[in-house]
Amino acid sequence: MNPTDVPGLPSGIPEFLVDSGIEELYPPQAAAVEAGVTRGDSLVASVPTASGKTLIAELAMLSSVERGGKALYVVPLRALASEKKAEFERWADFDVDVGISTGNYESSEEWLASRDIVVATSEKVDSLVRNGAPWIEDLTCVVADEVHLVDDPNRGPTLEVTLAKLRRINPELQVVALSATVDNADEVADWLDAELVASEWRPVDLRTGVHYGDAITFDDDSRREVPVGRGERPTAALVDDALAEGGSSLVFVNSRRNAEAAARRQADVTERHLDDDERDDLAALAEEVAGVSDTETSDDLAAVVRKGAAFHHAGLSAEHRSLVEDAFRDRLLKAICATPTLAAGVNTPSRRVIVRDWRRYDGEFGGMKPLDVLEVHQMFGRAGRPGLDPYGEAVLLAKDHDTMDELFDRYVHADPEPVQSKLAREPAMRTHLLATVASGFARSRDGLLDFLDRTLHAAQSDTTERLESVVDSVIEYLVANDFVERSGDELAATSLGHTVSRLYLDPMSAAEIVDGLRAAEDPTALGLYHLVCRTPDMYQLYLKSGDRETYTELCYERETELLGRVPSEFEDVRFEEWLAALKTAKLLEDWASEVDEDRITERYGVGPGDVRGKVDTAEWLLGAAERLAVELELDSVVAVREAKKRVADGVREELLDLTGVRGVGRKRARRLYEAGVESRADLREAEKSVVLGALRGRERTAERVLENAGRQDPSMDGVSAAEGAAVDDGGDADGPATEGADEADGQASLGDFG
Repeated sequence: MNPTDVPGLPSGIPEFLVDSGIEELYPPQAAAVEAGVTRGDSLVASVPTASGKTLIAELAMLSSVERGGKALYVVPLRALASEKKAEFERWADFDVDVGISTGNYESSEEWLASRDIVVATSEKVDSLVRNGAPWIEDLTCVVADEVHLVDDPNRGPTLEVTLAKLRRINPELQVVALSATVDNADEVADWLDAELVASEWRPVDLRTGVHYGDAITFDDDSRREVPVGRGERPTAALVDDALAEGGSSLVFVNSRRNAEAAARRQADVTERHLDDDERDDLAALAEEVAGVSDTETSDDLAAVVRKGAAFHHAGLSAEHRSLVEDAFRDRLLKAICATPTLAAGVNTPSRRVIVRDWRRYDGEFGGMKPLDVLEVHQMFGRAGRPGLDPYGEAVLLAKDHDTMDELFDRYVHADPEPVQSKLAREPAMRTHLLATVASGFARSRDGLLDFLDRTLHAAQSDTTERLESVVDSVIEYLVANDFVERSGDELAATSLGHTVSRLYLDPMSAAEIVDGLRAAEDPTALGLYHLVCRTPDMYQLYLKSGDRETYTELCYERETELLGRVPSEFEDVRFEEWLAALKTAKLLEDWASEVDEDRITERYGVGPGDVRGKVDTAEWLLGAAERLAVELELDSVVAVREAKKRVADGVREELLDLTGVRGVGRKRARRLYEAGVESRADLREAEKSVVLGALRGRERTAERVLENAGRQDPSMDGVSAAEGAAVDDGGDADGPATEGADEADGQASLGDFG
């Protein structure tokens, strides 16, 4: 099918697609059009990675806009949202406006009403519904990307409930769900009242197999010789073999430490395959990587990037990850060693995928647990770049013949697991039942059960007994904590319950914060950080060997600052959780006390991305705590507000006025303060030479800062830096609280949780 044969698209778009090189739609895309995706019919597309799912979504959204509607594209990750927004902006020439919203969970983002296509995470869409965003009622098409993630215990329930709510708000809503190939895509299609397009077709052939000894054995019983030299590792041999034919490699391992160690080894391989131009380009890229933050992680990543390799994991900052992904897509980087998070949607195809580790540690399992088939198949799907590779190869590694047979049975010849709803779990139910009552979707127990009957869980269950039991337990919890009041059969959210729902808090987090604030007389920053760090909404740092003794001592040393009763040391689990929260809170206190980022990452064994994530989550939770303190008329409002501002800006109290000026982060504020410029008012009156000196002679930066501070004449023409001022050494990065960053199109800076 030629794009010009597709009905319902805005004028000029079919021709644009042809001019872009799409002379024929892929078979799954053609099947989607035949199933009515451009006529407003709902569809589930269960097809392999790189088989054209995104264009199916675009056809649906563009045809919806052409009919006068509005489309929503729902993604699981913030990074994927940014990638998709950039991709969809190619339709701007056809008067299709695209917006993005991934944070600020207490906002209805009314400005998005003017956008034709909105890209958002499932959590953000859920919060928009809770906050009554009026434009939600205008939606005519919603695309759920990676819909198989309803199976995920953490994010899955939010996606499931959100789709159910959107369909209830808009009964005629077109739902287009994009999925990896799963065993029960028909069940998902039945739940969404959608047509199913299921296909195994790929634009690039994918060969899957296992490397054992000196060869890869593929699923069709063919073999490729890849000898492993004496003292050589199989992964290095496979990367070298792919590079010999001009192909790149993705290596999946089971931990951050292994990703970094593997990247160092692969860098010695990739370096041998670089030409002079590539070495120059990589040297420039390495300098850019090193400049992202003053941390050992930055330096380590820059060292391997210089040689044509990289590592990729959640401990990297967003800027690090973006630089690595872009350079890999441009074929400048030849190998990435990554944890499985890279398989979750970001577009990084390669010639060869090597799944080195097929087990990873699972605390609930109590040891190393094999990865799910679907997760491994998602990794496999990264192999083969359309237009660049003649084929893709996905290879598992075996150390003996028995393991090779096991890997063929477990992964190569196996079908992915069926998608199963994870909604009937109490942690998920707490937040979603409160939101369902608070937003008026249900006003009684029977109303809640009726709403839940629209979910995938109900579609997959033969009985409602388990669901009813969880609902009853959660209602009791919500009533006991004054989030919901019950009058006969009627349920209604209290004022506090409405606030908690709009703040997007787990009700258990809200209960912990409220109890802590009520007990606080004069809370310190550490006490408040510890309070929010012991909520379910904060992912705590692990206690490592020797940490228990360190933080037990700190706990008793600063016990009077901690809000709540310290558990007994004999309550092993509770005391460990208390100490883990204290360790996380101490990281935040260090950050808010201007400890250098490299010291923090070294002291706590984390990466720059972890620091950013903890800071963002703490800022959000402290903002919620501030709102709750106002709601309950508590005396701790000012202390909470200051603790939030300090952790957001990463500074001591005396710098808060300066960091309130756009373009002034923690390092610039400290240098200005030490030069005698201590406030916004001082910036308006200080000698320009002093300001310029404190800002290391950067004239444009100084002009922007003075302008943002409200100075009448910010020009630095003819001004010289004050004598004795530091010269520009390039080390002006302010770490996670990036200064002077351009404000996105209404996008807040909350991090994903996880």
